[in-house]
Amino acid sequence: MGVYENVKKALQDIVAPELQSLRGEIKRLDEKIDSLREIEIKRLDEKIDSLREIEIKRLDEKIDSQSRGINDRINSLRNEILSEIKRLDGKIDSLDSHLRIAIDIRERLAKVEAKFAGSS
Repeated sequence: MGVYENVKKALQDIVAPELQSLRGEIKRLDEKIDSLREIEIKRLDEKIDSLREIEIKRLDEKIDSQSRGINDRINSLRNEILSEIKRLDGKIDSLDSHLRIAIDIRERLAKVEAKFAGSS
């Protein structure tokens, strides 16, 4: 057996099994990295979902708060408008009453004038 054959046999006997062992170790580490990556992605997804829920809740509360403010303002304006309508209704009723009185006076005046015109 020559030196070449001895070196070749030594490489096959010593280095090849070690390389095979390293390949197995690399494969196991790749699987572990993939597993850790999946766990980390799942954890990040859960955190994102949690933050999304918190943000949605915060926005809902903000919208509710602003909506209440808008509703309060609308109710205030509605009350102001109703108050103004009632005030104008009162004025119209007063004008109607004055108009009836004026018409009644005009009719009486017309009757008085007719009596004076007939008696003269």
